[in-house]
Amino acid sequence: MSTSPVIVPEAGTARSGALTSEFLDGLRHGYSMSVADRACHNAVTNSEINSLALNREVVRGEDGHFSHRIKTKGITNQQKTGRCWMFAALNVLRPQVIRDHGMAEFEFSTAYLQFWDKLERANLFLESVIELREMDYLDREWEVVNKWALHDGGWWNYVTDLVEKYGVVPRAVMPETHASSHTETLNEILGRLVRSRAGRILDRFAEGAGMEEMRTMKNEALREVYRLLVLNFGEPPTGFEWRYRHTRVRDEKDPDAEMQNVAEGDLTVAERHTPRSFYEQYVGRPLSDFVCLYNDPKNELDRHYAFDRARNIVGRECMHFVNIGMEAMKAISMDSILANEPLWFAVNMSCDQSMEHGLMAHQLHDYEALFGIDLSLGKADRTRFHAGASNHAMALMGVDLDSAGKPRKWLVENSWGEEKGDAGRWTLRDDWFDEHVYTIIVHKRHVSAEILAHFEEEAVELPSWYPGAGGAS
Repeated sequence: MSTSPVIVPEAGTARSGALTSEFLDGLRHGYSMSVADRACHNAVTNSEINSLALNREVVRGEDGHFSHRIKTKGITNQQKTGRCWMFAALNVLRPQVIRDHGMAEFEFSTAYLQFWDKLERANLFLESVIELREMDYLDREWEVVNKWALHDGGWWNYVTDLVEKYGVVPRAVMPETHASSHTETLNEILGRLVRSRAGRILDRFAEGAGMEEMRTMKNEALREVYRLLVLNFGEPPTGFEWRYRHTRVRDEKDPDAEMQNVAEGDLTVAERHTPRSFYEQYVGRPLSDFVCLYNDPKNELDRHYAFDRARNIVGRECMHFVNIGMEAMKAISMDSILANEPLWFAVNMSCDQSMEHGLMAHQLHDYEALFGIDLSLGKADRTRFHAGASNHAMALMGVDLDSAGKPRKWLVENSWGEEKGDAGRWTLRDDWFDEHVYTIIVHKRHVSAEILAHFEEEAVELPSWYPGAGGAS
């Protein structure tokens, strides 16, 4: 019995979708470098593209002034870490502490919260392994759990849960170490440690171990993690002594007024604190009064959403938000700034920003003019193609309003040190806000009852692999 041969499309034919030799010949013969293309070729092969594409029309005329600017002092530096979300949260709280207590300067210890974040994430990873113990290792959810095991990135809710559980301390009480400010190697070692212990837990499960034995093994692993963290960070304090120097402000009505020290002897009386009592006395605000608002045109507006597994502590809520329109987001942001309340916010920092000029502006880099191509892609499509999502968090500290009361630009405090941007700050043009701002954290007093009501609705769960769900870093 004869059978007809199976006809397989020849590689490179139109049916296969591959590039054919005929098509490639057409590319070669159909293009001839013009004089303009040759000039572009000579330029981009000898220079950095962003310097060539920098739009001088956008850069020109930036005066650095803002109609409303929240007073604070000092610029922080996350250095070679992904702790922007943590620095941004503490930087949002800092101006009130300085203002309400008349401090010359102040900075929270990020290393203190970082220590507990690492320990909690180790516990979360091992608990997730136990939870997913029968899942195929090629499953997408398993992949995300392992990818996020000991990374640095996070959300506002990660900070609020840490602060609620562990409190806060001043930077001097638990200062930075090399490991706290250069996390790549430490994260690698921690990752190896917890994965090694996770492997042992799963091996014992395969041999018949129950939940109690697996949890016992997990706790033994966490003792090893704690020791490793102490070696790299030092042991976090349970109690400490604290005092600070008072200041005066030259002119309370001038938002740009500089703080100045008074006499050398004007120190407060030293107090004894725990991390929790320090938070209660010097910050005092319940962070649960702040809500997360998001702008993602790919999803339906005015609905409550949650990112699955977007948390750093077992048993706490995942990052959740109400998706709102951009005009509403900007109006809420403006109300908060005018009330002298900074905002934590998260952006896609990969596009159209200059560390040299301290500027974020739409089409700051005019690649279209440089190369003669159309690169238009809307915000919703950037989500669809995984080409745009929150990847960096900062503090919004000011706004510049036009004569009609509309924002022209926003003042941003970053955590990349004073050497980058405009002495550590960026000017964010309002058109860049439209394109690349995704998330704001704001006190609920600035949010309408209609928007707040959506938080009472059951959240639509977005998977842990949704663009941006992994948090800002």
